[in-house]
Amino acid sequence: MRFEDSKYYNSQETHKIEMPYGNFYFCDNFFIAELHEGEHFDWEKVDYMMSKIIEFYGPNSKLGYISNRIHSYSSDPYSWNKVDKKYGVIVASAIVYYNDFTYKSASLEKLFSKKSIKRCFNLDEAILWMKSLKEFN
Repeated sequence: MRFEDSKYYNSQETHKIEMPYGNFYFCDNFFIAELHEGEHFDWEKVDYMMSKIIEFYGPNSKLGYISNRIHSYSSDPYSWNKVDKKYGVIVASAIVYYNDFTYKSASLEKLFSKKSIKRCFNLDEAILWMKSLKEFN
């Protein structure tokens, strides 16, 4: 389910950024990425989006990240370690998977991450988990 089709989209203030490679939604304490089919989310794209995120939330913010994988795409799992070193604002991530392949990819990414990553079977689960994190309460 796309974030814009969820019950959460209109229930909170959301800032949307449309990029050639995907849509990004900035919510209260977390942001959601929905990348386009077949994209490769490389370090250049990740770094650019993080600069937009820092511009919006501020350099001292603590954020959650939800990767809503409604489409198939690739990314370099080491990019997120670079994000942590350069920006240090993401406290936890959730990956919403819609098929076995995406679940396996999420499991692999979980192995590379130093931060908590939750694999979620739907967007509701990911958002509720983000809202329950102690870092935000």
